Amino acid sequence: MFTNNQRQEERTGKTGTPRLQYLQELVSRFQNATDEHTKERIVANLANFSYDPYNYTILRQLNVLELFIDCITEPNEKLVEFGIGGICNACAEPKNAATIVEADGIPLIIKCLSSPVRNTVNYALGALYYICDYNRATRNMILRAEVLDLIERYAAAETVCVSFSNLAKAFLDKHAHAIT
Repeated sequence: MFTNNQRQEERTGKTGTPRLQYLQELVSRFQNATDEHTKERIVANLANFSYDPYNYTILRQLNVLELFIDCITEPNEKLVEFGIGGICNACAEPKNAATIVEADGIPLIIKCLSSPVRNTVNYALGALYYICDYNRATRNMILRAEVLDLIERYAAAETVCVSFSNLAKAFLDKHAHAIT
């Protein structure tokens, strides 16, 4: 459920932690964590906050989108999965898409298409679906032949993974087939 100011006040109460402070504490805990499992839990938590438009300004203010991008460069597959999940959740918002594009996130998202983790691939397909609309340069970067070839293979793999196939077909219908 999406949040608004009234709902946030009701949920926080008189003695609760304001959203900005809570998310700042999560980011600080992530930055100070040395245990991989702790980092995974924190990034998963931040990714859950990234679906709600109420949090978008705060996430940009705290550089959480850049944190997600950093996570998808890690060798830890859980950090990659949760980082790309956060990107996918947030990138339909044009300002968030701009942040991701400006932080050179597109090549990293494309790289996630080759992950052995199904959720990572699904999130990457979803993120590319939305970010492809950001601007012409981004669209051209995404709609390269090698990327389209990979997405077409996912579209054809419905017996292997229906979710890959459905997301890939939606991507191709909106972005590739519409321009041919």
